[in-house]
Amino acid sequence: MLDKKFYANKQKVYEIKDDILTYYFKDGRIKAFGHFVNNKMEGEWLFYRESGQLWQIGNFLHNLKHGQWQRFNRDGNIEYLANFQEGRLIKK
Repeated sequence: MLDKKFYANKQKVYEIKDDILTYYFKDGRIKAFGHFVNNKMEGEWLFYRESGQLWQIGNFLHNLKHGQWQRFNRDGNIEYLANFQEGRLIKK
């Protein structure tokens, strides 16, 4: 998951600071970020399109989808809403 540290253009692929893991696009814009504890994604994560627009909000428990996940279309409306329990889809 955290193998590649830099893009060919020398932009960081990711950065970990104070238990927050941030992934970047090649141009330096934020791709995703959230809590990263004991080498695992935890709690709420936000994911963005290359345009900077919010794309998804989801929750993790020990690197597995857990809780509500929402995905937004380009108009900002919810296009996908689901609940997960330890990585398994329980309600869509």
